[in-house]
Amino acid sequence: MARFKKKRKKQTKEEVFRVRLPRGKEVLGILEQRLGGNRMTIKCLDGKSRICRVPGRLRRRLWLREGNVVLVEPWELGGEEKGDIIWKYHPAEVDWLRRKGFLKTLEEEF
Repeated sequence: MARFKKKRKKQTKEEVFRVRLPRGKEVLGILEQRLGGNRMTIKCLDGKSRICRVPGRLRRRLWLREGNVVLVEPWELGGEEKGDIIWKYHPAEVDWLRRKGFLKTLEEEF
């Protein structure tokens, strides 16, 4: 039996082609704390702290840690305190958002 080795991908600098920007009621935020039970505290760009969750359709695909920049969709009922995390930004996308000025208010707070 021949054994095959997995090919490793070369680590290259990521280029940003398209970055998902907030639309409608969506807000940018930084993950402050993981609370357990799929709940997290997010410091949002509009100055509010929300308890957010990852919806079921994204639960296995979206792995989050403290300090990640995410896109939050506030709930229609209780939107001041709660919301859903719908997108996680990669480091190259976060750099692009900083350069374009989307994260200025968050940088001032942290």
